[in-house]
Amino acid sequence: MKSLLKDHARVMHAVQVSGEIAGRKKLQKMIYIAKKISFPFQERFQFHFYGPYSEELTLRVEELCNMGFIEEVKEKKGGYYQYKYALTDSGKEFLSLNEVDMPCLQDCLTDMNGHNARFLELVSTVLYFEGLPKEEVVDKIFTLKSSQRYTNAEIDEAYEYIEGLKRKATLH
Repeated sequence: MKSLLKDHARVMHAVQVSGEIAGRKKLQKMIYIAKKISFPFQERFQFHFYGPYSEELTLRVEELCNMGFIEEVKEKKGGYYQYKYALTDSGKEFLSLNEVDMPCLQDCLTDMNGHNARFLELVSTVLYFEGLPKEEVVDKIFTLKSSQRYTNAEIDEAYEYIEGLKRKATLH
């Protein structure tokens, strides 16, 4: 498979093993977290308003929707729209011919998909600053994410969650 399509296939595989992902922000966070815990996603991320964000990933998902491999369903939720992502039959067929070898990814993404975007935003923010001592990370979260009103208990839970995911990622 051409390396150009390999990155597309990895994103498709991530959507496939997740079943369905509700929300653009959630999709971004799930791919970022998977990349940080050792899965070979190539997209570059910068720190953005909602934590780590990848313009490359946004464009790749758009391309996959345009190619008919991923379906994006826009759903009105109260006062805003939410986007849901799922693999189409064409996408499944493409992946059946271009196998993506990422053992353990399904376990990790299924687990992440069970959490809300707010928690995944916290987890991805912790991972973004993982080179810093925990006290500094906590300060950054309270400063950069003040509107989210995260508690110390939630931050501790995020650290524990990351360790659990790293263990899950290396089980096979």
